[in-house]
Amino acid sequence: MKGLWYTEHQEAGVAISLKAKTKLHEERTDFQFLEVLDTDTFGRMLVLDGAIQTTMKDEFVYHEMISLVALNTHPHPENVLVVGGGDGGAIREIAKHPHVKKATLVEIDPAVIDASKKYFPEISCGLNDPKVEVKVEDGIKHIAESKGKYDVILVDSTDPAGPAVGLFEHGFYQGIFDALKEDGIFVAQTESPFLTENLIRGVFQDFKSIFPIAKLYLAYIPTYPSGMWSFTIGSKKYDPEAVDTAKIPDTNTRYYTPQIHKAAFALPLFVQDLLK
Repeated sequence: MKGLWYTEHQEAGVAISLKAKTKLHEERTDFQFLEVLDTDTFGRMLVLDGAIQTTMKDEFVYHEMISLVALNTHPHPENVLVVGGGDGGAIREIAKHPHVKKATLVEIDPAVIDASKKYFPEISCGLNDPKVEVKVEDGIKHIAESKGKYDVILVDSTDPAGPAVGLFEHGFYQGIFDALKEDGIFVAQTESPFLTENLIRGVFQDFKSIFPIAKLYLAYIPTYPSGMWSFTIGSKKYDPEAVDTAKIPDTNTRYYTPQIHKAAFALPLFVQDLLK
């Protein structure tokens, strides 16, 4: 067959392969190996250190779900921070939200931002919004210097390896708690319930030990390991399951709905067991 098959070895004994038309870009940045491919089924695809980060076909699921659950739980999410997420997808969703006045992106690797602007303009378009400020710096350092500043903080990280290792540690979560206002909310992507049980269990216990309200919710992203993906939310005051769905604004979504907001917290029994 003509074309290139790209294989991501996701976990021990598990891989996903996608047929690509061509490789559009590759470079060794100061932090990781970055690739952009054009695939037959999922369109353009961003890969970091051999792990698929986003594709044009399914990116909206991840970016809507990491952003809008928290934004629509908080009654006035005016000042929002994204740590990581240099592709701009989460920022795009945040900038569309009518209550947001300021959105800050802190990305450690400028090459991710540059590649996303060039090859993924549909995803990175929010980076040019007047509400948005982009900072190329260490997210852990930024959090430590931002006491009581943000209404909502999202950690849109890569897998817990390389430059993202510190974004999955208890001390970092405590720093986020301190960087939030008195009614702030924190969300992190927390990997696959099928393949990273220990990570999910550990992260959830960390959240529970720090935040008065800690919950896990799910979304379904075909190119991520196992297809089932988890997010963990920590809130100082507001329960994401108590949201009045009639008040959720329409931000022109493709996956997230008021009904999905509630349903995402209805966990299968095996996922509930992970959290005990």
